[in-house]
Amino acid sequence: MERKRISRMGRECIILFALLFTLVSCKDNKPEPVYEDEFAAIIPPEELKEFGFNLNDYVVKRDTIRKGDSFGVIMERYKVGYPKIFEIAEQTKNDFDIRKLQLGKPYTVLCSKDSLQQALSFIYQPNREEYVVLNFKDSIHAFTSRKPITYVEKEFAGVINSDLSQTLSDGGKSLILAYKMSDIYAWTIDFTRLQKGDHFKIIYTDKYIDDTIYAGIDHIKAAYFEHKSEPFYAFEFETDTVKGLRDYFNEEAKNLRRAFLKAPVEYKRISSRYNLKRRIALYGNKIRPHKGTDFAANIGTPIRSTANGTVTKSAYTRGNGNYVKIRHNSAYETQYLHMKSQNVKVGQYVKQGDIIGWVGMTGNTSGPHVCYRFWKNGKQVDPFKQKLPEAEPISDSLKARYLDFIKPLKLQLDAINVQNSNGLESTPEDLITQLD
Repeated sequence: MERKRISRMGRECIILFALLFTLVSCKDNKPEPVYEDEFAAIIPPEELKEFGFNLNDYVVKRDTIRKGDSFGVIMERYKVGYPKIFEIAEQTKNDFDIRKLQLGKPYTVLCSKDSLQQALSFIYQPNREEYVVLNFKDSIHAFTSRKPITYVEKEFAGVINSDLSQTLSDGGKSLILAYKMSDIYAWTIDFTRLQKGDHFKIIYTDKYIDDTIYAGIDHIKAAYFEHKSEPFYAFEFETDTVKGLRDYFNEEAKNLRRAFLKAPVEYKRISSRYNLKRRIALYGNKIRPHKGTDFAANIGTPIRSTANGTVTKSAYTRGNGNYVKIRHNSAYETQYLHMKSQNVKVGQYVKQGDIIGWVGMTGNTSGPHVCYRFWKNGKQVDPFKQKLPEAEPISDSLKARYLDFIKPLKLQLDAINVQNSNGLESTPEDLITQLD
């Protein structure tokens, strides 16, 4: 009995072992899966372009001009020897003066992508829009260019509760709009006497660099201001394509200004007005009359004659710096002080809008501006308080084109709703212009 039990158990073990062997063999003999050929997608790095270069090809170094920096000092810092520096300066001096690097301005150096990381190009940015390239990778050359500018058209409307600046501020708008509007309506609306309930609408453009960097308000294309229930339209129109002169006219093609331009420059702000009772703390709060109007602007901004006339002075004095004086007729003269340099000579006849010099800081001045002085019958007066003759209207040859030009703008203005709140703004997506 015992032998039979052992024999039966042996057979069961043999059968179990055979089954396990079969299962393992089947698993080992399982056919390998067939995969389709796979290829790794090679995606080239995205080109990062700036200043006309693909930055991926270089080691990029960015910095600002520091105290004591010169072009030579910066180049030596980036492993460029003095003989090469001298050669670069000599061959590019007609395109860019390397001595004009200004403290705090940004620059970029493109270096080789190797262990030496030697400088190959130097890019200097005098302002946010322009840049100067000194390229010495292969041949030495220099050029000045501008970053792509995008202009975005916008609309805004508001109701006066206290003053124009407050209404714009409540609507989140820059006070530059207030300056530009006061300039447009300088001869038709007294902005110091606005009434509650007066309202306005404007179509203007904002400026962006490289699509992302906000660069401020460019200009006002059209405006409507209702003051004391009287409507005042204003449309910008180019009257001289050669000089690029633009002015504002109403819906009947009448000029909104007088025979004299409102200002001799495209200014940022009026830093000081005509004031015979001005007190200055520096002089013990004593009265120091200011018989001019100071228009703050960047150095190098063109200064234009505000009316036709003959240059009677183009000189330099310690107080005035470089200045020009123009006689317009038997009653009126104008003077322009603190110029960087003059562009006219004594006896030269100039027309309204001609460039007579550039904004500077010569003479007694604490910042870049032009001090504009105005004489009437031999006495200095405030030009903004004078009843000056009207400017000439648009010529008959331009009038028809002007009226056609303003039709869509007037319809656009009229369609803007004025809300009794802090203002209304809209940004039409289809009104974007890209300049290369």
